Amino acid sequence: MEPINNLLRGKSQNKNYDKIFQEVFADADVKKFLSDHHDQLTEDDIKRGRSKLYEFVHEKHLVQNGGASVAPGYTPRLVVSAKQIDVTYVPTDQLLRQQAIQAKRNRVSRRFMPKFIENASFDNYYSNNEGRAEAFNAAIEFVSHYPQKDFLPGIYLSGSFGVGKTYLLGAIANELADQGIKSTLIHFPTFAVNMKSAISNNTTTQERDTVMKAPILMIDDIGADALSAWLRDDVLGVILEYRMQEELPTFFSSNFTMDQLTDHLAQDSSGNVEPLKAKRIMERVRFLSREIHMVGPNLRQRG
Repeated sequence: MEPINNLLRGKSQNKNYDKIFQEVFADADVKKFLSDHHDQLTEDDIKRGRSKLYEFVHEKHLVQNGGASVAPGYTPRLVVSAKQIDVTYVPTDQLLRQQAIQAKRNRVSRRFMPKFIENASFDNYYSNNEGRAEAFNAAIEFVSHYPQKDFLPGIYLSGSFGVGKTYLLGAIANELADQGIKSTLIHFPTFAVNMKSAISNNTTTQERDTVMKAPILMIDDIGADALSAWLRDDVLGVILEYRMQEELPTFFSSNFTMDQLTDHLAQDSSGNVEPLKAKRIMERVRFLSREIHMVGPNLRQRG
Protein backbone atom coordinates (compact mmCIF):
# COMPACT_ATOMS: atom_id res chain seq x y z
CA MET A 1 0.00 0.00 0.00
CA GLU A 2 1.20 3.48 -0.81
CA PRO A 3 1.52 6.30 1.75
CA ILE A 4 -1.78 7.67 2.95
CA ASN A 5 -0.99 11.28 1.96
CA ASN A 6 -0.57 10.23 -1.68
CA LEU A 7 -3.70 8.12 -1.69
CA LEU A 8 -6.02 10.75 -0.27
CA ARG A 9 -5.31 13.39 -2.91
CA GLY A 10 -8.41 12.15 -4.72
CA LYS A 11 -9.61 9.72 -7.33
CA SER A 12 -8.59 11.88 -10.24
CA GLN A 13 -4.96 11.83 -9.14
CA ASN A 14 -4.79 8.21 -8.05
CA LYS A 15 -5.72 5.39 -10.42
CA ASN A 16 -5.34 2.78 -7.69
CA TYR A 17 -7.86 4.45 -5.37
CA ASP A 18 -10.73 2.00 -5.87
CA LYS A 19 -8.48 -1.04 -5.90
CA ILE A 20 -6.74 -0.06 -2.69
CA PHE A 21 -9.99 0.55 -0.83
CA GLN A 22 -11.31 -2.77 -2.05
CA GLU A 23 -8.34 -4.31 -0.27
CA VAL A 24 -9.02 -2.22 2.82
CA PHE A 25 -12.65 -3.32 3.09
CA ALA A 26 -11.62 -6.93 2.37
CA ASP A 27 -9.26 -6.95 5.32
CA ALA A 28 -10.48 -9.47 7.92
CA ASP A 29 -9.95 -7.11 10.87
CA VAL A 30 -11.76 -4.26 9.11
CA LYS A 31 -14.68 -6.53 8.21
CA LYS A 32 -14.95 -7.74 11.79
CA PHE A 33 -14.75 -4.19 13.15
CA LEU A 34 -17.52 -2.96 10.85
CA SER A 35 -19.64 -5.99 11.71
CA ASP A 36 -19.16 -5.51 15.44
CA HIS A 37 -20.14 -1.82 15.17
CA HIS A 38 -22.82 -1.99 12.49
CA ASP A 39 -25.40 -0.53 14.87
CA GLN A 40 -23.16 2.46 15.66
CA LEU A 41 -21.97 3.46 12.20
CA THR A 42 -23.96 4.67 9.22
CA GLU A 43 -22.76 4.46 5.64
CA ASP A 44 -21.77 8.12 5.84
CA ASP A 45 -19.79 7.45 9.03
CA ILE A 46 -17.95 4.65 7.26
CA LYS A 47 -17.32 6.81 4.20
CA ARG A 48 -15.89 9.60 6.34
CA GLY A 49 -13.78 7.06 8.19
CA ARG A 50 -12.13 5.49 5.14
CA SER A 51 -8.86 7.29 5.76
CA LYS A 52 -8.72 5.79 9.26
CA LEU A 53 -9.51 2.33 7.91
CA TYR A 54 -6.73 2.75 5.39
CA GLU A 55 -4.33 3.95 8.10
CA PHE A 56 -5.17 0.91 10.20
CA VAL A 57 -4.52 -1.60 7.42
CA HIS A 58 -1.41 0.23 6.20
CA GLU A 59 0.17 0.40 9.68
CA LYS A 60 -0.86 -3.16 10.52
CA HIS A 61 0.97 -4.46 7.47
CA LEU A 62 4.06 -2.44 8.35
CA VAL A 63 4.10 -3.93 11.87
CA GLN A 64 3.58 -7.46 10.55
CA ASN A 65 6.39 -7.07 8.01
CA GLY A 66 8.81 -5.42 10.43
CA GLY A 67 8.67 -2.06 8.66
CA ALA A 68 9.03 1.41 10.14
CA SER A 69 5.54 2.19 11.43
CA VAL A 70 4.27 5.54 12.69
CA ALA A 71 4.54 4.26 16.28
CA PRO A 72 7.39 1.74 16.66
CA GLY A 73 6.58 -0.92 19.26
CA TYR A 74 2.85 -0.29 18.96
CA THR A 75 0.16 -1.94 16.88
CA PRO A 76 -2.95 -0.15 15.49
CA ARG A 77 -6.46 -0.83 16.76
CA LEU A 78 -9.73 0.44 15.34
CA VAL A 79 -12.16 2.19 17.69
CA VAL A 80 -15.37 4.20 17.49
CA SER A 81 -15.25 7.58 19.16
CA ALA A 82 -18.21 10.01 19.00
CA LYS A 83 -19.62 8.11 16.00
CA GLN A 84 -16.33 8.43 14.18
CA ILE A 85 -13.93 5.70 13.17
CA ASP A 86 -10.52 6.26 14.69
CA VAL A 87 -7.21 4.44 15.14
CA THR A 88 -5.48 4.04 18.46
CA TYR A 89 -2.12 2.41 19.09
CA VAL A 90 -1.46 -0.19 21.77
CA PRO A 91 1.83 -1.80 22.79
CA THR A 92 2.80 -5.00 21.02
CA ASP A 93 3.33 -8.15 23.06
CA GLN A 94 7.05 -7.84 22.41
CA LEU A 95 7.11 -4.27 23.72
CA LEU A 96 5.12 -5.28 26.80
CA ARG A 97 7.64 -8.05 27.52
CA GLN A 98 10.52 -5.62 27.07
CA GLN A 99 8.84 -3.07 29.34
CA ALA A 100 8.22 -5.73 31.99
CA ILE A 101 11.88 -6.78 31.90
CA GLN A 102 13.04 -3.16 32.12
CA ALA A 103 10.60 -2.39 34.94
CA LYS A 104 11.96 -5.34 36.87
CA ARG A 105 15.54 -4.20 36.32
CA ASN A 106 14.63 -0.69 37.43
CA ARG A 107 13.51 -2.09 40.79
CA VAL A 108 17.06 -3.33 41.40
CA SER A 109 19.53 -0.49 41.84
CA ARG A 110 23.05 -1.80 41.25
CA ARG A 111 25.84 0.46 42.40
CA PHE A 112 29.32 -0.72 41.43
CA MET A 113 28.04 -4.31 41.21
CA PRO A 114 28.99 -6.86 38.51
CA LYS A 115 26.74 -7.14 35.45
CA PHE A 116 25.90 -10.82 36.07
CA ILE A 117 23.65 -9.66 38.91
CA GLU A 118 21.05 -8.65 36.30
CA ASN A 119 20.34 -12.31 35.48
CA ALA A 120 20.93 -13.90 38.89
CA SER A 121 18.06 -16.16 39.92
CA PHE A 122 17.12 -18.86 42.36
CA ASP A 123 16.60 -21.25 39.43
CA ASN A 124 20.25 -20.96 38.40
CA TYR A 125 21.73 -20.83 41.88
CA TYR A 126 24.23 -23.62 42.44
CA SER A 127 22.95 -25.04 45.73
CA ASN A 128 24.08 -28.64 45.21
CA ASN A 129 26.31 -28.30 48.22
CA GLU A 130 25.52 -28.53 51.91
CA GLY A 131 27.57 -25.42 52.59
CA ARG A 132 25.32 -23.35 50.34
CA ALA A 133 21.98 -24.98 51.04
CA GLU A 134 21.35 -23.18 54.33
CA ALA A 135 21.92 -19.77 52.74
CA PHE A 136 19.71 -20.68 49.79
CA ASN A 137 16.90 -21.84 52.05
CA ALA A 138 17.17 -18.67 54.13
CA ALA A 139 16.96 -16.57 50.96
CA ILE A 140 13.80 -18.39 49.84
CA GLU A 141 12.34 -17.97 53.32
CA PHE A 142 12.95 -14.21 53.26
CA VAL A 143 11.44 -13.70 49.81
CA SER A 144 8.43 -15.82 50.75
CA HIS A 145 7.64 -13.82 53.88
CA TYR A 146 8.57 -10.27 52.88
CA PRO A 147 6.87 -7.93 53.44
CA GLN A 148 5.27 -8.77 56.73
CA LYS A 149 4.01 -6.71 59.65
CA ASP A 150 6.93 -7.43 61.96
CA PHE A 151 10.55 -6.61 61.16
CA LEU A 152 12.19 -9.26 59.01
CA PRO A 153 16.00 -9.21 59.30
CA GLY A 154 18.19 -9.78 56.31
CA ILE A 155 21.04 -12.26 55.92
CA TYR A 156 24.76 -11.84 56.61
CA LEU A 157 26.55 -14.15 54.18
CA SER A 158 30.09 -14.96 55.23
CA GLY A 159 32.51 -17.22 53.41
CA SER A 160 35.58 -17.37 51.23
CA PHE A 161 35.93 -16.08 47.67
CA GLY A 162 33.71 -17.57 44.99
CA VAL A 163 31.19 -19.49 47.11
CA GLY A 164 28.26 -17.58 45.59
CA LYS A 165 27.57 -14.85 48.15
CA THR A 166 27.24 -11.98 45.67
CA TYR A 167 25.23 -14.07 43.22
CA LEU A 168 22.77 -15.04 45.93
CA LEU A 169 22.27 -11.40 46.92
CA GLY A 170 21.48 -10.62 43.28
CA ALA A 171 19.07 -13.54 43.05
CA ILE A 172 17.22 -12.34 46.16
CA ALA A 173 16.97 -8.82 44.71
CA ASN A 174 15.63 -10.11 41.39
CA GLU A 175 13.10 -12.40 43.05
CA LEU A 176 11.86 -9.47 45.12
CA ALA A 177 11.70 -7.35 41.96
CA ASP A 178 9.29 -9.90 40.49
CA GLN A 179 7.00 -9.02 43.38
CA GLY A 180 7.34 -5.30 42.69
CA ILE A 181 9.77 -4.70 45.57
CA LYS A 182 12.73 -2.35 45.16
CA SER A 183 16.21 -3.00 46.50
CA THR A 184 19.66 -1.47 46.31
CA LEU A 185 22.92 -3.41 46.02
CA ILE A 186 26.27 -1.74 46.59
CA HIS A 187 29.81 -3.02 46.39
CA PHE A 188 30.95 -1.41 49.62
CA PRO A 189 34.69 -0.93 48.91
CA THR A 190 33.88 0.92 45.66
CA PHE A 191 31.10 2.84 47.35
CA ALA A 192 33.60 3.95 50.00
CA VAL A 193 35.98 5.27 47.33
CA ASN A 194 33.08 7.06 45.66
CA MET A 195 32.14 8.67 48.97
CA LYS A 196 35.67 10.06 49.32
CA SER A 197 35.41 11.52 45.81
CA ALA A 198 32.04 13.07 46.66
CA ILE A 199 33.70 15.27 49.28
CA SER A 200 35.06 17.59 46.58
CA ASN A 201 31.61 18.38 45.17
CA ASN A 202 29.82 18.34 48.52
CA THR A 203 27.49 15.42 47.69
CA THR A 204 28.48 13.00 50.44
CA THR A 205 25.24 13.46 52.38
CA GLN A 206 23.12 12.90 49.28
CA GLU A 207 25.10 9.79 48.30
CA ARG A 208 24.91 8.35 51.80
CA ASP A 209 21.21 9.10 52.31
CA THR A 210 20.20 7.52 48.99
CA VAL A 211 21.70 4.24 50.15
CA MET A 212 20.62 4.67 53.76
CA LYS A 213 16.90 4.95 52.90
CA ALA A 214 16.67 2.09 50.41
CA PRO A 215 13.67 -0.18 51.21
CA ILE A 216 16.01 -3.16 51.10
CA LEU A 217 19.77 -2.68 51.14
CA MET A 218 22.42 -5.26 50.24
CA ILE A 219 26.00 -4.38 51.18
CA ASP A 220 28.41 -6.58 49.26
CA ASP A 221 31.99 -7.33 50.29
CA ILE A 222 31.97 -5.40 53.55
CA GLY A 223 35.36 -5.60 55.27
CA ALA A 224 37.34 -6.01 52.05
CA ASP A 225 39.30 -2.84 52.79
CA ALA A 226 40.27 -0.92 55.89
CA LEU A 227 38.02 2.08 56.45
CA SER A 228 38.93 5.53 57.64
CA ALA A 229 37.32 6.59 60.89
CA TRP A 230 35.05 8.91 58.89
CA LEU A 231 33.84 6.15 56.56
CA ARG A 232 33.33 3.74 59.41
CA ASP A 233 31.55 6.10 61.81
CA ASP A 234 29.94 8.84 59.70
CA VAL A 235 29.03 6.79 56.65
CA LEU A 236 28.62 3.11 57.52
CA GLY A 237 27.65 3.81 61.11
CA VAL A 238 25.03 6.40 60.17
CA ILE A 239 23.56 4.13 57.46
CA LEU A 240 23.21 1.22 59.86
CA GLU A 241 21.85 3.36 62.71
CA TYR A 242 19.10 4.74 60.49
CA ARG A 243 18.19 1.32 59.15
CA MET A 244 18.06 -0.15 62.64
CA GLN A 245 15.78 2.64 63.87
CA GLU A 246 13.50 2.29 60.83
CA GLU A 247 13.71 -1.53 60.86
CA LEU A 248 14.71 -1.75 57.21
CA PRO A 249 15.95 -5.18 56.05
CA THR A 250 19.66 -5.18 55.31
CA PHE A 251 21.85 -7.88 53.78
CA PHE A 252 25.61 -8.24 53.89
CA SER A 253 28.26 -10.37 52.25
CA SER A 254 31.79 -10.64 53.55
CA ASN A 255 34.84 -12.83 53.57
CA PHE A 256 34.80 -12.26 57.33
CA THR A 257 32.51 -13.81 59.87
CA MET A 258 30.76 -11.30 62.12
CA ASP A 259 33.36 -11.87 64.84
CA GLN A 260 36.20 -11.34 62.38
CA LEU A 261 34.56 -8.20 61.02
CA THR A 262 34.36 -6.82 64.53
CA ASP A 263 38.14 -7.10 64.86
CA HIS A 264 38.63 -5.67 61.37
CA LEU A 265 36.50 -2.59 62.05
CA ALA A 266 38.22 -1.93 65.35
CA GLN A 267 41.29 -0.62 63.52
CA ASP A 268 40.84 2.22 61.04
CA SER A 269 43.02 2.92 58.01
CA SER A 270 45.26 5.21 60.08
CA GLY A 271 46.08 2.43 62.52
CA ASN A 272 43.94 3.72 65.40
CA VAL A 273 42.33 0.93 67.44
CA GLU A 274 38.83 1.65 68.69
CA PRO A 275 37.07 -1.59 69.69
CA LEU A 276 34.05 0.17 71.22
CA LYS A 277 33.19 1.88 67.94
CA ALA A 278 33.55 -1.41 66.10
CA LYS A 279 31.33 -3.13 68.65
CA ARG A 280 28.71 -0.40 68.27
CA ILE A 281 28.57 -0.91 64.51
CA MET A 282 28.43 -4.67 64.84
CA GLU A 283 25.49 -4.42 67.23
CA ARG A 284 23.58 -2.83 64.35
CA VAL A 285 24.79 -5.43 61.88
CA ARG A 286 23.58 -8.21 64.19
CA PHE A 287 20.21 -6.51 64.66
CA LEU A 288 19.71 -6.06 60.92
CA SER A 289 20.79 -9.52 59.77
CA ARG A 290 21.37 -13.13 60.73
CA GLU A 291 24.69 -14.76 59.89
CA ILE A 292 24.99 -17.80 57.68
CA HIS A 293 28.44 -19.12 56.83
CA MET A 294 28.84 -20.48 53.31
CA VAL A 295 31.46 -23.05 52.35
CA GLY A 296 32.29 -24.87 49.16
CA PRO A 297 34.53 -24.82 46.09
CA ASN A 298 35.27 -21.56 44.30
CA LEU A 299 32.59 -21.30 41.61
CA ARG A 300 34.63 -18.73 39.70
CA GLN A 301 37.12 -21.49 38.90
CA ARG A 302 34.55 -23.92 37.56
CA GLY A 303 35.40 -24.82 34.01
